[in-house]
Amino acid sequence: MKRWLMVIAVGCALSVPAVADRRDPLNDSEIDQMREVAQQGDKRLHLLVTFAKSRMLAIYQMRGDPQFVEGRGTRVHDMLEDFTAIVNELDRNIDQYAGQRQDVRKPLKEVIEANADFQLKLRGLKEAAGLPENADEAKDWKYVLEDAFDAVNSDGDNARQTLEEQEQLAKEKKLHKPTAS
Repeated sequence: MKRWLMVIAVGCALSVPAVADRRDPLNDSEIDQMREVAQQGDKRLHLLVTFAKSRMLAIYQMRGDPQFVEGRGTRVHDMLEDFTAIVNELDRNIDQYAGQRQDVRKPLKEVIEANADFQLKLRGLKEAAGLPENADEAKDWKYVLEDAFDAVNSDGDNARQTLEEQEQLAKEKKLHKPTAS
């Protein structure tokens, strides 16, 4: 028994540095904003869309700025990881708030629209990665780009399905609503 406890303790100790090395995709201000609206699904989803948009914009701005050529591949990699983490969090939040039966139809429409834009921008990055002049830089982020595609596609599918379900629930509620006579 003591041996197993020792194995577990060593395993936990070894895993702590790996967790400590992870970057949070949100900055302190964004974390505070998220905490303020923790129970308000519509506002929280809107914030996550805003944060994802800002990461995508930053990627494109950096890629277009000649001052950032040095080390740009690594920075784009990190920003794509952050973007993907935010989109994955958005996906989890959709499930959470829909599961709590919160009406999140309005932000779901925003999510669907944003995901369409993200897909276009990610396709642009994929095309840029295929150009010979970007080969050195793209090797740093082309695999993370695939993760971002997967996250956006999954989130978009989930948002569309959840929106359909919420629209159906709203119709049923309206039909079963007692009328005043």
